[in-house]
Amino acid sequence: MSTIFWNTLKVTSTLLGVSLLVASSTSATEAVLEEEATTSISEATETQASTSFDLAENSLLAQQLPASDNTNQVLDQIESYSEGLNDEGIESQSQLTSITELTDVSPGDWAYDALRELVEDYKCIVGYPDRTFRGNRPTSRYEFAAGLRACLDRIQELIAAGGVVTEEDLERLRALIQEFDAELAVLGTRVDNLDARVAFLEDHQFSTTTKLKGEVIFAIADVFGDTQAVASPGTPSNDLEANTIFANRARLNFETSFTGRDKLRTRLQARNISSFGSSVTGTNMSRLSFDGTNDNSVDIGELWYRFPVSENLTFQVDATNGDLNDTLINVVNPLFKSSGSGAVSRFGRFNPIYRTGSGAGLGVNYSLGKFAEISGAYFADNASDPSQRNGLFNGSYVAMGQLTLKPSDFFTVAATYANSYYIGGDVNVTGSTGSGFARRPFDNFATSANSYGAEANLRFGNISLGGWVGYQNAILEDPSAAAFAALGAPRGTDRDIWNWAVNLGITDVGSKGSKLGFIFGMPPRTRGSELAAGARRDFDTSYHLEGLYRFKVNKNIAITPGVIVILNPEHNDNNDTIFVGTIRTVFSF
Repeated sequence: MSTIFWNTLKVTSTLLGVSLLVASSTSATEAVLEEEATTSISEATETQASTSFDLAENSLLAQQLPASDNTNQVLDQIESYSEGLNDEGIESQSQLTSITELTDVSPGDWAYDALRELVEDYKCIVGYPDRTFRGNRPTSRYEFAAGLRACLDRIQELIAAGGVVTEEDLERLRALIQEFDAELAVLGTRVDNLDARVAFLEDHQFSTTTKLKGEVIFAIADVFGDTQAVASPGTPSNDLEANTIFANRARLNFETSFTGRDKLRTRLQARNISSFGSSVTGTNMSRLSFDGTNDNSVDIGELWYRFPVSENLTFQVDATNGDLNDTLINVVNPLFKSSGSGAVSRFGRFNPIYRTGSGAGLGVNYSLGKFAEISGAYFADNASDPSQRNGLFNGSYVAMGQLTLKPSDFFTVAATYANSYYIGGDVNVTGSTGSGFARRPFDNFATSANSYGAEANLRFGNISLGGWVGYQNAILEDPSAAAFAALGAPRGTDRDIWNWAVNLGITDVGSKGSKLGFIFGMPPRTRGSELAAGARRDFDTSYHLEGLYRFKVNKNIAITPGVIVILNPEHNDNNDTIFVGTIRTVFSF
């Protein structure tokens, strides 16, 4: 057995009355490590194979340990040990060279001399990463045997290298070997079994650098109401006629790492979840968070590469379909952000400011320490199109910057600014979350916008309280006579667009990992008096109410019934209330 194995052992006791050996508390590694060794062998090969395989060996040992009252305590010790590993999964502490390196061992301890000899003469002890020994913890015979085996290997190395081992110590070793003969034999057998198993996994693994993660959504949904929403008072409306739908979305994420710190994500996606948007209900306020369709054809949903430049600086390059909320910018809405496990409405996921642009581009994050970070991104909607008024710098774009502060582990606040431009015929100032007038305050003529947002989230225990406020100043950029004739306003005319929301989330409701959530807010609403009376502005106020309960069946399945209520949709008091109901079932692996 390799001497590297000793580096995964945690010494918990010394030889009784002599100068030899310790028992390791890591020989009882949690059974979850075996599962990781089986399903994620790539993680082992990305780090030092010997260290990861030794950990897997300990998981096999743990499964065959006799049941005892000490089992939980042993696993607690291993969990503590695991927390001492660095990002590569390798123990950050090197081999001890002096007993003085152990902060909780003093010359007055009864086993001090034995420990000193083990460290200085045989180098058989590796302390915890925090430079402690924790010698008062109990140990099992299996743990002691594992430590003994490691020390035997070390002494064999010394002998082979011409080192000196006293006859007295050899006699003590012989006695210990005889005493623990059965346990040592078991360890040897398990190591042989592990070697065979690792060889099999290496031959059959999916990839040494890539992990496969997947999510599949099955959703039943329907929308209810008397009539479709209309934008302006007095405009005739049609009956709201919609059928119950059963639809799906499937995503496969291939996440590749070349250095252990970078990530290349390639997402394949197929979906057929029709939008409950303006074509169905008369308003985009009723859209689901996970809608979208490509008729279940497979396409590339995401393609980006994230990599660190230094300890504090990280970049992300998006080649296609990039979104501000999926870059290195924190949207400060942790319980509701995900379309698969968060809000069931499009508006409820996060501040619409993060929907002001998408496409291909670059994201950056610079950490100012534990309590603050600066992040930003630039996206061009038609970056791959070389025609006029398109491309990376000559078409629709968004440039965003954000300062995020984390005064404590349970409180986060952010200030966000974005400058965006939308070419004529491709205007969507609010990311299809509010009224039609807010989305296109100057119809489909070229428009720019300066957007400002403030976001906050407070967590105490299993309760999360958050929200945001967003303000956008949209400006008409089209100087043509056609724009003036249609709008009755010159270039430079502006509109103010506001939105806000508050949310409450409670985790572990009913079962571990389940979540209860409520969202209340005002979807984007446009105001302004520069245009002629009756032009594109909202006169009343809509309110968004949402409730959901995500029931976690197990680690792979979650079911979320949710309800969305839109009062005065399209910011028009004459419109009837619209209700949206859904049951979202998510399978993840």
